[in-house]
Amino acid sequence: MNTPSVRNGMRRRLRQAILAAAVLLIVGTGGCTEAGRLVEQFYPSDRQETPAPSPTPLPESEATPMPAAGEISAAVPSAALVDAAGLDIEERRIVDVYERVAPSVVSITTRVLRRNFFFEVTPEEGAGSGFVLDRQGHILTNYHVIAEAERIEVNFGEDTVYPARVVGLDRRNDIALIRVDAPAELLEPVELGTSANLRVGQRAIAIGNPFGQFGRTLTTGVISALGRTLEGQDGRTITGIIQTDAAINRGNSGGPLLDSSGRVIGINTAIFSPTGASAGVGFAVPVDTIHRVLPDLLKLGRYRHPWLGIRYAYSVTPGLAEILKLPVSQGLLLVQMYDNAPLAAAGVRGAQSEAIIGNQRVYIGGDILLAVDGVPVSRLEELEVLLEDNYRVGDVVTVKLLRDGREFEVQIELAEEPS
Repeated sequence: MNTPSVRNGMRRRLRQAILAAAVLLIVGTGGCTEAGRLVEQFYPSDRQETPAPSPTPLPESEATPMPAAGEISAAVPSAALVDAAGLDIEERRIVDVYERVAPSVVSITTRVLRRNFFFEVTPEEGAGSGFVLDRQGHILTNYHVIAEAERIEVNFGEDTVYPARVVGLDRRNDIALIRVDAPAELLEPVELGTSANLRVGQRAIAIGNPFGQFGRTLTTGVISALGRTLEGQDGRTITGIIQTDAAINRGNSGGPLLDSSGRVIGINTAIFSPTGASAGVGFAVPVDTIHRVLPDLLKLGRYRHPWLGIRYAYSVTPGLAEILKLPVSQGLLLVQMYDNAPLAAAGVRGAQSEAIIGNQRVYIGGDILLAVDGVPVSRLEELEVLLEDNYRVGDVVTVKLLRDGREFEVQIELAEEPS
């Protein structure tokens, strides 16, 4: 029923709503003090409130200035940082790397003469990848891509093919250097980076020619692990291998592995796969190995691996030390050195007698190699890796040895390991 009291109540509520809207309008236009008075006047509180303390102003040195009206939009980052082509920052970076480095990546085809089951000589075709190092036509690839090749051809794309010749080989590290006589304008050198400071999780970009058919294919991923070991083409261990989940397939061998700035951090070499196709486990020889071997490949056609000249040695274990009553529980019990090798020339002694332990013949009485330049050595593989990664031919090392219970040291100049 529309009684006078009801109508009066409706008018009162309408008046309050209008005043509330006026308060919002005043607050929105900056009249905060006046708005407070209006609220207090028309909406008196029925409870006592403790007045809020006045804020203490910050010292002038700590106060953050308010941006001017024209600066507000610049201070707030855009939600979608895209360029005119619709690419975000990450996409733009990868596109830039590809456009800059792809012209440096080449396809390599080879022909190898082999004997079939009937001992007939038949040609076999092979394919891989490589990348340009300089405008003199030097191209880096894997040793296994061009090994035993009777013919090598380099394809720069668009049916631009040049014959290549071998300049230098390092079988152990699976690295080969070839050269083409091509116009300088066709040769776009890559930038070699470093692998010393790589981090697991950082971006990895591979460019190559998978299956010898899909030229200059880019795949991306991350560095999955560092410091892996891989068996080289001569059966020795390659250390410092980079593992990546960027897709690598047959034909990618010899192509570059890049960082997000387009610098070469490795040369793609192998994959682990039950099927032969990419399973997300690829391996690259680190670029620091390339830096180490490249001068020799250019100058000598081979890499000179540093060498002490051990032909045969036992690893000293606590069990062997107990049986032979040795005073140490680690080291290399030297059995035989190569003639005229650095150790032999320094008077280091090999085995002097033999003993039967269980059902095995053991040669004993030789010097025990304990350390090189203060680094303990307990296995022959450890010694080879230590020399390969840290020394060059001509370096002088201090070798600590044990003979007849007495430790002594000799200074030895590293020689080149015979091929």
